[in-house]
Amino acid sequence: MSVRKPNELPKHGNTLLQTALFKQVSPEEADQLIPYLDSRILNKGDFVFREGDEDQRMYLLDYGRVKLTRRSSDSRVQLLSIHGRGEVLGEIPVFDPKGGPRTASAVVMTNHTHVVSLEHKALFDWLDEHPRVAVDMLQVLANRMRRNNEHISDLVFMDVPARLAKTLISLGQRFGEPMEAGLMVPHDLTQEEMAQLVGASRETVNKALMDFANRGWISRKGRSIIIFEPGMLIRRSRR
Repeated sequence: MSVRKPNELPKHGNTLLQTALFKQVSPEEADQLIPYLDSRILNKGDFVFREGDEDQRMYLLDYGRVKLTRRSSDSRVQLLSIHGRGEVLGEIPVFDPKGGPRTASAVVMTNHTHVVSLEHKALFDWLDEHPRVAVDMLQVLANRMRRNNEHISDLVFMDVPARLAKTLISLGQRFGEPMEAGLMVPHDLTQEEMAQLVGASRETVNKALMDFANRGWISRKGRSIIIFEPGMLIRRSRR
C-alpha cells in the first residue's frame, strides 16, 4: 500500500539534488520544482509504475530499492535491473515526444521506499528557463546508454563466472554494508532473479556462487552475500 504525500520533501532536503540528472543544479533552481513534485511512500511489492502505463512522469528514488521487470507474452517475468537511492526511473516517456506505453514495470523491493515523481510538462517548462541543465541531462542519459551497451557486450564476450563477479562487485558498491568480516550485500533477490540479473541459468549461477564460496571469496546468508575478497572478484571479472 502506498501513502501519498504531495509536495512533501524528505528530511535531508530536495530529492532532485540527490539525483545525477540534477547534480549541477543550484538549490534555488531545484526548489522551483517543489510545487510540482508528488511524493509517495511505498512498501515491498507495490508498483511505482506498470508495464503498459501511458503516463509521462519521471520518478526519482529518494530512499529504498526498486527493480525493473518485464513480462513476456507467455507471462514469464524477467528482471532487468535494480535501482537505489538517487537514481531516476521511467524517464523515457518524459523525453520521448511520442510518449507511448512503458516497456517495464517498477516494483518496490524494500518497505518504506520513498519515490518522488515529476510530470513532463512541469519539467519542460522549467527547462525552458534553465536550458543549460538539458546538457547535463543528456550526459547522464548518454552514460546510461553506455552502460547498457557494456552490459550487452558482457553477455557476448564474458563467461558466467566473470559476469557474476562483476554483478556482485556492482551490487556491493551500490548497496553494500561494511562489517568486520567483509562487505554485507543484501540483494533481496531470489535465485532465479539473481540468474536473470547475470543473464544465465539458475543452475549455472549457483555453481559459480558455490565455487566463489569454496575459494573463500564470498559466503551466502539468505538473500544476502558477504564479500570477503573483493579484489579476487574484480580480478575474475576481468578474465
